[in-house]
Amino acid sequence: MNMIGSILFHLLLLFGLAPLLAGVIARVKAKIGGRTGPPLLQLYFDLAKLFRKRLVISTTTTWLFRAGPLVGFAVPLLASLLVPFGPARAPLSFTGDLILFVYLLALARFFTILAALDTGSSFEGMGAAREATFAILAEPTVFVVFIVLARVSGSFSLNDMFSPAGVAGFQGTAAIALLLVIFCLFIVLLVENCRIPFDDPNTHLELTMIHEVMVLDHSGSDLGLILYGAAMKLLLSATLIANLLRPDTGSVILDALAFVGLLLLVAVGVGLVESAMARLRLIRVPQLLVGTTLLSFFALILLLR
Repeated sequence: MNMIGSILFHLLLLFGLAPLLAGVIARVKAKIGGRTGPPLLQLYFDLAKLFRKRLVISTTTTWLFRAGPLVGFAVPLLASLLVPFGPARAPLSFTGDLILFVYLLALARFFTILAALDTGSSFEGMGAAREATFAILAEPTVFVVFIVLARVSGSFSLNDMFSPAGVAGFQGTAAIALLLVIFCLFIVLLVENCRIPFDDPNTHLELTMIHEVMVLDHSGSDLGLILYGAAMKLLLSATLIANLLRPDTGSVILDALAFVGLLLLVAVGVGLVESAMARLRLIRVPQLLVGTTLLSFFALILLLR
């Protein structure tokens, strides 16, 4: 794809498809549980309603409270330009862009935490502390996975690392490393997007809320930006996995359709996991994330043989 077509494809998927993934997850969980469940387009309806509502802002907050939703919405948009979307190469690409990608997402999390702390609520501070802890434990896994992909592809650019040519280097024993990389990225997807077993986006129990408690004081368009940004972040996380699994047919249309299908398949996988598992106790979360980091190191060791 040319540059303009690539940018349009990125924006179309990011804005158009991102809310659908949440709908797919909800419908899978409903079907497994024997319920009808919400419509697939429920998040689209919720966003339209929230963007029409007025804001309610506490007098104790500062500009940081408003900055959190804005940064949380803008960062996934910027980060998406660094990642290839199936046959559409990343519009922005340079050696070492993987570092910028990771820390752009960290920037969004940082401002979300600041917005939660700005309310002065100890309840939201509790959720912010847990969010920061999970992020610290998940970050090493992401970097080791990127090192594995960089070693196989011979490049430190996300465009090459997640291209079919780069993935083609996983031959023989290295194929096991690829499976471990995909598994680790899926675990990172669950923790970064506050999904079960790390967090439950639908919970309203005070002692179990993590991400949701940080946005309790947001309303109206600010809450809409938060939900939209979270949906785009979920799509970005699924994109990393879909790029490693997608076939290279040589046809742009077929490759694009296969990529979209894999994104929806990842959403189905998230729904199945959330239907089969319960939320982990907080003391078990570090153990799982450290174990994921060790698995990513094992994938690297397989390549060094």
